[in-house]
Amino acid sequence: MHLPVSPACNILCKFCNRQVGDGTEAIRPGVARDLVRPEDAPGYVENALALCPEISVVGIAGPGDTLATDHAFRAFSAIRGRFPNLIHCMSTNGLLLPEKINGVIDAGVSTLTVTINAVDPDILAKINGGIYYHGEYFDGAEGGLILIRNQLEGVKLAAEAGLIVKINTVLIPGINGNHIEAVARQAGKRGAAIFNIIPLIPQHLLSGEKEPNCGEIDLARSAAEKHIPVFRHCQHCRADAVGFLGGADFGSKIYQNRVEDTFSHG
Repeated sequence: MHLPVSPACNILCKFCNRQVGDGTEAIRPGVARDLVRPEDAPGYVENALALCPEISVVGIAGPGDTLATDHAFRAFSAIRGRFPNLIHCMSTNGLLLPEKINGVIDAGVSTLTVTINAVDPDILAKINGGIYYHGEYFDGAEGGLILIRNQLEGVKLAAEAGLIVKINTVLIPGINGNHIEAVARQAGKRGAAIFNIIPLIPQHLLSGEKEPNCGEIDLARSAAEKHIPVFRHCQHCRADAVGFLGGADFGSKIYQNRVEDTFSHG
């Protein structure tokens, strides 16, 4: 179950078009029917378990970044009091991970996903427009350097703390297509357990870029596998998906608005 409790983001990915509310029928990250207040999270979990008792994992993956506010920590704390056996997982861009790693651990998170799209600041500047960090805005390679440094340090700290760390990388053939192995190498060195390649959905400022084909995805996976195990059954997933792999999405019955019953996990 994905709980859409995180409202804000602190980086400007050029492929990201976050949407919350009416008309959000797209099946992709950053999309949710509604925002859930952290204190209301246990009630949503209870309703989801009534519809789909197989649920064993509660994850928070947006629609903003989970560490940009304290909403995710508050939601996990509320859930743990009523459902102590559920696994907690979290996705983040990693900008604030080094300074908030203790909060992640205290929240009971056991699986952490960090999205790292490049480990070269000049390449990352083509993917990310800038970052908001400690009250200041940094763009271009300067912002990229801060983000990469914090991501890699955060992965190392999380792995050393015993968390299972998964890396998500958005594959953009014209930008980072030849850079995937470098990302996998650096992530593997810092203790990441598994690597996941997500094909670009061309939109927003990268609407002119080409979506990778199956051959390009396979080549990127083969390059990454030299350094870290690769997760191969991921698909694009909403920030409010509820269900199980290969089954229906119950999110439309849990959250505010109705969309088609499609579910994919990533």
